[in-house]
Amino acid sequence: MSATTRTITTLHAALFAMLVLLTSGLALQRAGLFSGGFKVGPEDQAILEGRYARALESHYDAAFPARTFGINLWAAIDYLVFAEGRDGVVVGSQSWLYTDEEFRLENGAADTVTHNLAALVDIRDRLAQRGIQLVLAVIPSKARVYPEFLGGRQPPAMRQLAYAELLAAARTAGIPEAALLEPLVTGKAGGATYLRTDTHWTPRGAQIAAAAIADAVHTLALPPVAPTAYRTTTGALISHHGDLLSFLPLDPYFSWLLPRPDQLQPTHTEAADAGGDLFAAAAAPRIALVGTSYSGNPLWDFPGALELALHEPIANYAMNGVGPFAPMRAYLASADFNTAPPQLVIWEFPERYLTITAHTKPTAATPAKAP
Repeated sequence: MSATTRTITTLHAALFAMLVLLTSGLALQRAGLFSGGFKVGPEDQAILEGRYARALESHYDAAFPARTFGINLWAAIDYLVFAEGRDGVVVGSQSWLYTDEEFRLENGAADTVTHNLAALVDIRDRLAQRGIQLVLAVIPSKARVYPEFLGGRQPPAMRQLAYAELLAAARTAGIPEAALLEPLVTGKAGGATYLRTDTHWTPRGAQIAAAAIADAVHTLALPPVAPTAYRTTTGALISHHGDLLSFLPLDPYFSWLLPRPDQLQPTHTEAADAGGDLFAAAAAPRIALVGTSYSGNPLWDFPGALELALHEPIANYAMNGVGPFAPMRAYLASADFNTAPPQLVIWEFPERYLTITAHTKPTAATPAKAP
């Protein structure tokens, strides 16, 4: 063990001891104030002993601040002294946070990559059997787009290769892919493309990605259709508490230490004639979007950005929180796919899921946004 490691370990232990003493003192104070409302005689002691213990536990849950304070204090020590949060987040510099899924590897990650690449080809084949084209939109990791705030922390080599490996596998399989890394990096000059405290991209990043995907789609031999006009409106600036802040349990006692929220300007895209004939029959969109929360969360307006870039409606079958494979398998099993198959599927696929075991449970899909 190095001298630096021993020093950090000793400091951690000392801080932990201080925390234990502080919370123990608060616990004794609270316990002394608790009676539980029980009048216990000797003959009832054994029977009521369990009721008293449960009542004391409930009393702590309702009125004892030491537990929450202890969690907050320990999180504050980790955050201030060691620049760390709970499992789930990597703390970068200048209050930038990253999901630890971009840094950690599962056991057997190499086998997982092989399995997931085989699943990619299998899905291509299933779509091709129905005469449906596929475009793979690989979303680069936030750590790849914003490496300048990593503070010296680097993803393992296998993760560093994931983006190029996915694109190479798509080319080998004859799957058209949309190159999103360069435009998302170049686009930073005009405004943030990823959120500082969130895993996801900004509405601006979603618009840049949509334009790049549209370029890839326009190279395909799809029959021409009459273009649809869309309009995008921009809402008022809001404070957005990113999903990664939940891994910094500093609220309420040390909430002032939390990184400031992102400032997000939501957008909303709709057809220019959205107020037209409500009773007119609308054909199912010929393009389906399948993906993750990058497509499913309406804050980013990614499906709308795609509609604006492609000038036609999109049926969105994204699902939140289950990776890219589960929504694709759910869509392929859905009544929508089997009764009104599309001509093209755009598959939004974050690169970090290449090394993560695919979720397989969902068996049905519902559009995340009505076309």
